[in-house]
Amino acid sequence: MNPYNDGYVKRSEVQEMIDDAIRKHNRNAGIISMCVGWVVLALFAEGLLRLIGVIDPIFPWLKITL
Repeated sequence: MNPYNDGYVKRSEVQEMIDDAIRKHNRNAGIISMCVGWVVLALFAEGLLRLIGVIDPIFPWLKITL
């Protein structure tokens, strides 16, 4: 038992916890960003294919034209 240890967290341990939290945040933000990007890309491709007439519109009254 260290007589100088009063239950405080060392500066290096705090920095390690901060680094771990930032790493976890960046990983989660990257995954969320990737999912949102795929959804946006899919919606763009779907709209483009509808515009050029490759696929039919879902609703017949909703037609997009140039």
